[in-house]
Amino acid sequence: MHKSRGFTILELLMVISIVGILAAVGTASFKYVGTSNRITSEINGLLGDMQYARSQAIKTGTSVTICPANAALTLCAGSSTWTNGWIVFLDFNGNGTLEPATDVIIRTQKSISPDALVASVATFQYVTFNREGFGSNTLTAWSSLSLDSNPVNPQWRRCLAVSAVGALAIEKGGDTSPTTC
Repeated sequence: MHKSRGFTILELLMVISIVGILAAVGTASFKYVGTSNRITSEINGLLGDMQYARSQAIKTGTSVTICPANAALTLCAGSSTWTNGWIVFLDFNGNGTLEPATDVIIRTQKSISPDALVASVATFQYVTFNREGFGSNTLTAWSSLSLDSNPVNPQWRRCLAVSAVGALAIEKGGDTSPTTC
């Protein structure tokens, strides 16, 4: 009897085919996990800074504002576009505008990922928390900011909702409470 050693070309092709199929399925799943985690990380960063601003307002007894920044991170952008990053500052007169001569910047955040899309309502140009922790600007019952991937995929969308009483909530795409995400 002659013992055969190794494997045939047919067996090799079958193994390569199976590995290729598993790699294709795994790559698609990995892209979802990576994108979802990146979007979640960005919105959690903004949530953390909103919580920080609120706690500093309560702690210091002074209005604290968080606003979208200009490209240099030196002034508020004056728009509802948060992609350049944001600034948290002690807003001594509570007007929501950074005045370098009197207001004090206490935290800045660099721009978010270039392939993330941010959308917010026009009134979400800044959030000012007063000494009781309430949102003291033109917030409605709940105002929200949404963060999407590029290209837009609703299952990766995350929204940050801020209420006039200072409550903060993160929602996934498709959620309807407290706002529609």
